Amino acid sequence: MERHQDSVLRQVEEQGIDYIRLWFSDVVGRLKSIVISPHDLDKAFDEGIGIDGSAIEGLTRSYESDMLLRPDPSTFRVMGAPRGGEAGVMICDVFTPDSEPAASDPRRVLRDALARAEAKGLEFFTHPEVEFYLFEQAYEQGVGLTPVDQGGYFDYVQRVDGSRFRRDAMRELERMNIHVEYSHHEGGPGQNEIDLRYADALTTADNLLTLRAVVKGIALSEGKFASFMPKPMIEHPGNGMHTHLSLFQNGTNIFHEPGAEYGLSRTARHFIAGLLVHAREYSILTNQFVNSYKRLWGEQEAPSYIVWGHNNRSALVRVPFHKPTKGTSSRVEFRGLDSAANPYLAFAALLAAGLKGIEEEYPLPEGAEDTVWELTERERNAMGIEPLPSDLLRAIESFETSELMADVLGEQVFEYILRDKRREWEGYRRQVTDSELRTTFDI
Repeated sequence: MERHQDSVLRQVEEQGIDYIRLWFSDVVGRLKSIVISPHDLDKAFDEGIGIDGSAIEGLTRSYESDMLLRPDPSTFRVMGAPRGGEAGVMICDVFTPDSEPAASDPRRVLRDALARAEAKGLEFFTHPEVEFYLFEQAYEQGVGLTPVDQGGYFDYVQRVDGSRFRRDAMRELERMNIHVEYSHHEGGPGQNEIDLRYADALTTADNLLTLRAVVKGIALSEGKFASFMPKPMIEHPGNGMHTHLSLFQNGTNIFHEPGAEYGLSRTARHFIAGLLVHAREYSILTNQFVNSYKRLWGEQEAPSYIVWGHNNRSALVRVPFHKPTKGTSSRVEFRGLDSAANPYLAFAALLAAGLKGIEEEYPLPEGAEDTVWELTERERNAMGIEPLPSDLLRAIESFETSELMADVLGEQVFEYILRDKRREWEGYRRQVTDSELRTTFDI
């Protein structure tokens, strides 16, 4: 740690960094920031920077307001400042005044989940495919959304906005040492995808926080607006974040077994079974908003049912093709995440569910190769295929009885999510929508 700190201090001095942004996440996954001078960097490393935690959603209770931010020097990046110059950025862990990790810090939740895996000799790796829309302007009540183009999946759009935007975003991320595998136009008009390279889950979650900030910042600098909302336009595909998952032990991918069906080891099959068994319980973390369920139940390749399959894009968990001679590429793709999820909590929940499947040796049911949406209800029942929660209320009901989620999140985060999501559902339920007025006003 000291070596990392010395490296950061030296880099800040050599590059003439103007200021340092300290970033952290609230429970919902919103990026929070405080700016310090390079002169205060030593103090930040040694003592932490004090903040009023009670002003941050879910971070602490009002009578425990004093909290400390401690920057993680391994996350140091340099990014361009809006008006020229350069800023340093670091992701922070949140601590109590007596230097205990804050129970409500989402990064702490993932750290603890990874530590439990590490105690078994396991490393958890993730590779997200992040979708978002690019609009001409921010949402304004009563004004329709205008995408920057009318392109479709993999289209080469002959408008400079989208292609230049992706190029600028990739260049900035690579400059910050966040490696991009590729990017392309997605299925909706103005919809884009940026895929990050495989990394350990904590690094990936940190990088996702940074990616959102970079994408939104570049969009605003070009007079556009980027949205990671799960389903901004009901007639077009939602913003998913399909994420590839794998477990390594001593440098070996333990999801791989040569000669086995699909190259999947018994461990991988138990892991998938854990993802399926607990899917309804963690749905509120992978799909945390009322709007998320409009993506899940809007077809267009979003998974609505708890099923796995080999190369089946309607399944919640897909086993992609991989090179038979390349065991490190064996993985499972979880397709239920949306781009608005808090990655720290979502990855912790997925890891906990998968490990539970391994520990308890959950049996893996038969996979489905048919497009699940096209099956009849009777066919799905006969195959034992259950639905994901159809709305946030059903997700809340499944979550609140889950001992596994209470254990992985800790009491404070678990209780805050319940309160916050009940409040969101009540606010949604109490409104009168344009659709209701159109269909029933004159009855």
